[in-house]
Amino acid sequence: MKGTKMLKYFGAVSVTFFAFAASAPAQAPALALLDGLQKGQWTLKPRGSTGAGQQLCLGDPAILLQIRHAQESCSYYVIEDRPQSVRVSYKCGGSDHGVTTIRRESSQLVQIQSQGIKNNAPFSFSVEGRRTGSC
Repeated sequence: MKGTKMLKYFGAVSVTFFAFAASAPAQAPALALLDGLQKGQWTLKPRGSTGAGQQLCLGDPAILLQIRHAQESCSYYVIEDRPQSVRVSYKCGGSDHGVTTIRRESSQLVQIQSQGIKNNAPFSFSVEGRRTGSC
């Protein structure tokens, strides 16, 4: 009887812990490549493009991991973490997900490739990210 009460207690504690952990907001993994990027105004442009590109005030470099899911809370799985490149898989909500590879050329220049699913539609893109000033 005493053992049964202990088992029920630990079972209840485990369920409570995992329910809380699952509802906690996800945080991007700590990656040295991202920490080495300079904060400030960045421009993201498709490779070879002469257009203006997308302007981005880079405070938390982790936003580069999920550009197409920028406003969503996502969970991450680090596939590769090297000093000059990182590859991360992420999942947001029910069906949205992606895989992003970032290659650092300098603290002010990166190459980003990302593909995945957003709103049940596939996406794939490659952009160059360049620091262009302060924000």
